[in-house]
Amino acid sequence: MARLSTHVLDTSRGAPAAGVVIELHALADGSRRRVAGATTNEDGRTDAPLLAGDQLGAGIYEITFHVGDYFRRMGVALTNPPFLDHVVIRIGVADAAGAYHVPLLISPYGYSTYRGS
Repeated sequence: MARLSTHVLDTSRGAPAAGVVIELHALADGSRRRVAGATTNEDGRTDAPLLAGDQLGAGIYEITFHVGDYFRRMGVALTNPPFLDHVVIRIGVADAAGAYHVPLLISPYGYSTYRGS
């Protein structure tokens, strides 16, 4: 089934990142349109895919993770402005019937991602 999903892990704590606000935008013809939003649960996952089924079309998407707010809630002392406040990952969906999973591993000063399963 077609789906776009994510989860967030806090590598500085070695634990799932709960409460991270996520926004999903579709990019087309020079415009950026919000298509979904979610907040991670106690497992660092969203309760449902960001998009699924016929909602997911081929194209370019941006996933924005509000990590600065998360680290502030966790009591992490951040610089002003924080080194990482919003992490934006731009992905291309070539197969609208495919499964796209985009994990985010975060710390206050770095992140990594990959196409998961």
